[in-house]
Amino acid sequence: MTMMQYLIPEPKTKEILYEKTLQAAGPITLGEVKELTSKRKIIEESVNKTSKVIDSTTREMTRGLTSACEQDLHKLGEYLPLLFNLVHYTDKIKRVSNLKIRWSSGLISQTLIQRTCPKFFQVDNIMFEFGMVLFIYAVKLRERAMELVSTDSKKAVAVYREASGVFHHLSHEILPLLQTCLPPGKLPELTPPLCSALSLLCLAEGQAVTTEKAEESGKSASLLSKLHFGIFQFLSEAYALLSSRLTGEYKDLSTRFLEYVTTMGALHELKSQKYLAELLESEDRVGDAVGVLRRALAAAKKSTPSKDDKWIAIFKKEREDVAKNMAKYEKLNDSMMLQKIPIDREIPFPKGEKIVNLIPYTPTRVVRELRFKS
Repeated sequence: MTMMQYLIPEPKTKEILYEKTLQAAGPITLGEVKELTSKRKIIEESVNKTSKVIDSTTREMTRGLTSACEQDLHKLGEYLPLLFNLVHYTDKIKRVSNLKIRWSSGLISQTLIQRTCPKFFQVDNIMFEFGMVLFIYAVKLRERAMELVSTDSKKAVAVYREASGVFHHLSHEILPLLQTCLPPGKLPELTPPLCSALSLLCLAEGQAVTTEKAEESGKSASLLSKLHFGIFQFLSEAYALLSSRLTGEYKDLSTRFLEYVTTMGALHELKSQKYLAELLESEDRVGDAVGVLRRALAAAKKSTPSKDDKWIAIFKKEREDVAKNMAKYEKLNDSMMLQKIPIDREIPFPKGEKIVNLIPYTPTRVVRELRFKS
């Protein structure tokens, strides 16, 4: 498949030793807390890329999984239920003020020095840890979906929908509880608008996979135009959530990430109008088809990506295809149809159809009683 792709940079973290801070009341709780530390150490090494475990051992620990992304998801799947159980006892540990939970941001624009030595933000609230780990879980689900696109498109769409559901859960259920204790504007990963935007991005990417399969199977120009415009609508909503805060909370947000959202949106808007023009031409409305493609190409000139060669190649090919179609329609209109070419608001506009929905996420908790000293 020739889809645009972008890996979301992962945040980094520092070690947490739960048993050093949480005063367990008895050996059973102490064992649970030490297990939390052990599972958390694995997550720390994963996101920081500091693991010294060889591949064969990692596969054994993760039940034979060969994909690094699948291995990471397995590790997160073992830590999150234990962590969520600890969250259940938040009231009993909230008096602890020295948890030293520290994370950096992967989505803030950084210099080379900052990438090597990122700034860490400390929040002594277990929900901070839960939010950041859940964010990484969603990022890894999206990454896994990207891996599956070329081998199992149906499963890829399902995993994109799962990732969307986790981002949505973060935005609507977890993060509103955290806003008062977070450093303002410094961790975009834990702001509801960004997670809502990422949820929409995953839906757009899932629909892009579905739409490309529809193209390969020869679906009608009418349907393809609607599907591509639905992708554009998802991405427009996502960018609206981001751009409304670019002068405030998100003023340092990665320009590369923003460019991905806008370029992908422009690409699918262009594709939508290409198929709309095909539909109009098939209905002998060649003048309208020319007007649609002239508008599409004018908009595309403003949206060419600036750096990524793969993005440029995908976008350039689509623009060339549209230009060829426009030349063909113009020649047909000049020689035979002689129809008026509409301008401005007279030009037909695509209609969108969104067919990909998120899969709701509910955190899984390992139900174990924890007792702490009062």
